[in-house]
Amino acid sequence: MLALRFTQKLLKDMKVAPVELVDVNSLFSWHVNILQLRRKHILFVNDFSRLCLIIDGIRSSQLDKLQEKFKSELKEYLLREGIRKHVIEQYFFEAGEISVGRTNNKSVLGTMNEISFYSIDTDFNNTFEHCAWLNSIIYKPIDYKEPIHVFKKALEEKYL
Repeated sequence: MLALRFTQKLLKDMKVAPVELVDVNSLFSWHVNILQLRRKHILFVNDFSRLCLIIDGIRSSQLDKLQEKFKSELKEYLLREGIRKHVIEQYFFEAGEISVGRTNNKSVLGTMNEISFYSIDTDFNNTFEHCAWLNSIIYKPIDYKEPIHVFKKALEEKYL
């Protein structure tokens, strides 16, 4: 199962009732929140690697669109980062259906706040460039490593 763990603010904005998520592999678990830059964006942070993805163009109560855009944007971003297509497809195959629950990890929420802070007053041409920059920053919760390298290594160990 691919778990999207919404903050209280996003649950209210999307008008969705969360389900109880138990025993989810942290590689398949993402914390999600609203990120207000010039306009509303949605910030996804992977629980295991702290890899982040920022998407825009989602309005309130568009949960289906949010889920589909997350999948397509994550696939495209990972391809741009040099991860092989069959590895990405295997990740989504194993992840299966998307379920929405509540946040459960204060460390990931802290990383989300840090990412939000780093996103203030930045000027990138698109969200992929912004994410690439954020994913190359070293974070303490993952032993001072870069999120993109942690995520790549985990996928390669699992699927190659």
